[in-house]
Amino acid sequence: MDTFDLDSFLPYRLSLLANRARRGFAAHYESEFGIDNAEWRVLAHLADQPGISVRDIQQRAELEKSKVSRAVSRLDHRGFITKTPDPSDSRLLCLQLTDKGHALMGKLRVAATQYQDQALGQLSVTERRSVEQGLRALSVAITDSQG
Repeated sequence: MDTFDLDSFLPYRLSLLANRARRGFAAHYESEFGIDNAEWRVLAHLADQPGISVRDIQQRAELEKSKVSRAVSRLDHRGFITKTPDPSDSRLLCLQLTDKGHALMGKLRVAATQYQDQALGQLSVTERRSVEQGLRALSVAITDSQG
């Protein structure tokens, strides 16, 4: 009987690594800035692409709509974002960072860059390039295999 080696199964390994990386950074932004993972992802997406909707963030971040909606409500309540009706689709709301949200994202960018630099700093330049190339190729391969 063939055995299944879970420790070498790619989805399992990627999941573990992603969870460790997320938890490592989350510990910082939760304690320093008082936001959770969904709020971080909403803010990051709005900084990257202002004016997008909850639906857009849900699709881009691959988060459940309810998690995005709750995060948006909390961020709106705290004054980090604004919601305005989408002129092309009245069922959607366009989300924007406020000045307070931009200020928070400035601090979060610094923290994210420091976290990434610390993690990647453990690798040689060649290893960093290999990781980046491998992640790009893997992303394309997985996306292509899903049709």
